[in-house]
Amino acid sequence: MLSKIKSYIDSGEGTTIEFKECKDACPKSTFETVCSFLNRNGGNLLLGVNDTGNITGVNKDAVEQVKKDFLTAINNPQKITPPVYLTMDEYILDGKIVLHVYIPESSQVHRCNGRIYDRNGDGDFDITDNTDLVASLFIKKQRTFTENEIFPFATMDDLKKEVIDRVRIMASNRQSNHPWSRINNDELLRSAGLFQKDFRTGKEGLTLACILLFGKDETIISVLPYYRTDAILRKKDIDRYDDRDDVRCNLIESYDRLMHFVEKHLDDPFYLEGDVRVSIRNKLFREVVANILIHREYSSPYPAKLIIEKERVVTENGNKPHGFGQIDIDHFISYPKNPVIARVFKEIGWAEELGSGIRNIKKHCKI
Repeated sequence: MLSKIKSYIDSGEGTTIEFKECKDACPKSTFETVCSFLNRNGGNLLLGVNDTGNITGVNKDAVEQVKKDFLTAINNPQKITPPVYLTMDEYILDGKIVLHVYIPESSQVHRCNGRIYDRNGDGDFDITDNTDLVASLFIKKQRTFTENEIFPFATMDDLKKEVIDRVRIMASNRQSNHPWSRINNDELLRSAGLFQKDFRTGKEGLTLACILLFGKDETIISVLPYYRTDAILRKKDIDRYDDRDDVRCNLIESYDRLMHFVEKHLDDPFYLEGDVRVSIRNKLFREVVANILIHREYSSPYPAKLIIEKERVVTENGNKPHGFGQIDIDHFISYPKNPVIARVFKEIGWAEELGSGIRNIKKHCKI
C-alpha cells in the first residue's frame, strides 16, 4: 500500500486525488473534499502533503487527535449528512507522517455544513444554488444505484426488527462506542442511509437497500418478485444437482444460509496462522458470499448463483460492468455496486475495505 500512496503523490491532485497540508489539525476544507468525493467518483485524501505534492507531514504528537477529530466530524450529521463511516491510515514517507483516507463513491447525495459539493478537476465546488447541477447529481445517483429506490408505503412493520437488533449488536461488538449502539431503529436506518428523501419529487421512505437487508420474506417478494440466490451442489449429478438451497430471504439471513451450505459441502483443511488454527474455508468463503450479496445489480432478474462442483466453485451475478476482461489484482480499482449495503456489511465485519476482498480470495484460494 505504501507504493500506492507514493504513486498518488507522484500523479498529483485531480478528480480522485486531493492533498491537504496538515500539521496539527484538519483544514476546514477537508470535509468539503470528503463531500465532493462522495458525490462524484470517490477518491483518495492525503493529509500531510501540500498542493504541489511536497510531503510536509503531520506532527507526531497531533496524529491521534487529528484522527479522532476527523472520525468524529464525518459521523456528525451537523457536519456531513448523511454521515459516513471511513477509516484513516497512517504511513511514514521520507521520515514524515502522512494520513490517508479512501473515500468511495456514495449512492447518496451528501451535504457538508448543509451545502452540496461536487468534484471537478482538482477542485471542490459548492453547487447548492445551481438547481440544474443538483438535479443532475440526484438523477445520476438514482440511475446508477438502484439500491436507492424509495418505497414510501413500506413501514417498520415490513422489516424484521430482530435482524436490525442483531446488526446493532454485531456493530457494537466490533466497536464498543459504535454510533448505532446509542440510537433507536428509526435513527439507525436514517444514519445508515436506508431511509431517504427524493428531493426532486418530495417522496421519502425506506429504500430497496433497507428492504433487502432487513425485510420480511413477503416484503422482499412483493418489491422484487424475481429475487433469489441459488446455492447448488453439482458433484455427482452434473446434469441437475445433488443438493440445492433456493434462498429468498433478506441479505443478513441469506449470508447465514449460504455459509451453512458451504460448510455442509466443502472440506476445511488444517491450516495454521502462526500457532493458531483458523478455518481457511470460512475465511475464503466469507469474502465470496459477501461479494455475491453486495456487488449485484438488483434490478436484474438474473438470479445470483453459488455452484459447488467437483474441482471448482463458480459464482454468477447479474450486473452492469464498469470494465471488461480479466482483473489485474495488483492494480484494479473496485467499483462499489451497492455502497449502502456494502457499508452495513463492513460495519458488522462481513466485508473489508473495497478492493481487499478479491485479493483475499486469491490468497486463500491458493492455500
